Amino acid sequence: MSIITSQEIIRYYEQYKDIEVTFNRHIIEATGLLTKQVFLKCMGQQWPCIVYSSSMSSAKVITSLKSTHFEIIKKAHNLVNLRFSFKISDKADPLSFFVSAKASGFTRYNKDNPDIYFITLSFTQRPPDDLIGMLGKLLEANVNAKKRKDVRILITPETIRKLSLHSKEAYIYIESVPRKCIIRDISFSGSKVLLFGIAKFLMGKKAVLKIVFEDRKSPMNIEGTIVRFESVEGRKDIAAIAIYFDESRVPMEYKIRINDYLKHSRDIPQSS
Repeated sequence: MSIITSQEIIRYYEQYKDIEVTFNRHIIEATGLLTKQVFLKCMGQQWPCIVYSSSMSSAKVITSLKSTHFEIIKKAHNLVNLRFSFKISDKADPLSFFVSAKASGFTRYNKDNPDIYFITLSFTQRPPDDLIGMLGKLLEANVNAKKRKDVRILITPETIRKLSLHSKEAYIYIESVPRKCIIRDISFSGSKVLLFGIAKFLMGKKAVLKIVFEDRKSPMNIEGTIVRFESVEGRKDIAAIAIYFDESRVPMEYKIRINDYLKHSRDIPQSS
C-alpha cells in the first residue's frame, strides 16, 4: 500500500465525504477490518457491533440493544463513539480509533430477532485521517476502475517489483482445469497471458486467473471470460489469450493495487 499524503486526505474528504461504502466480504478483506474488534461505546460501556456501511460523515451498524442500552444512550443524548479496528499487513498491532457520532435512527433488523437493531450514526466531527484515507482509496479505485479500465500495464521486472508480484508466472483455471501461464499484461478490466496449447478452442470459456503477490498470504483469484486469442510469432505451440474480468467479481484489493500503481507511475508501459 502506498503512503497517503495530507493533500490526498483533503481531496478524498472533499470529493467523497458523503459516499457510503458497504462493508461486504471484498471490502472487509481489502481494508483488513477486524470484525470482532468493532464496538459502540457510550458512557464508559461498550458492546460489539457490525459495520454495515460507512462514509466519511456517517455509518450504519447492526447490534443487539436491550432496554438498558437504550437508557444509557438516551442519558448520553444519543452521543456515542464507534470503534474501528483494522489489521495492517506490515504491522504487528492493529490500527484502532474512535469516531464520535450521534445515533440518529434505530430500526429493527428483522422480526425474528427483536433485540437486533440497525442504527444510523451521524458523525459529529470529521473522522480520523486513517478512516478518510482508507475509504478514499476504495472510492477512488472504483472510479478509476471505470475511467481507466483499459489502461494496460506491461509486466516487466520493474512493474513486477512495483506491483509486488511474485513473478510473471501464474496459473489460470479454465473450466476448473489448471494450466500454467505467463502474464503479459494486466489492467483493471482484464489480462493477457501466454500459455501452451491451441487457444481457439478456449474462446468463450470461463477462467480464473490466480495471481501471487509477495505481500499477501494466498493467491488473488480473478474471474473472467476468455474473449480473444493471438498467435505468437515463431511459436505454434504457444498462444496469447485475453481474459475479460467479471467486473462484479474483481477483488477490491486488486483495484486498489492497480490504482496505486497507475497514480504513481508517470511512464506506464503499455502493451499493444
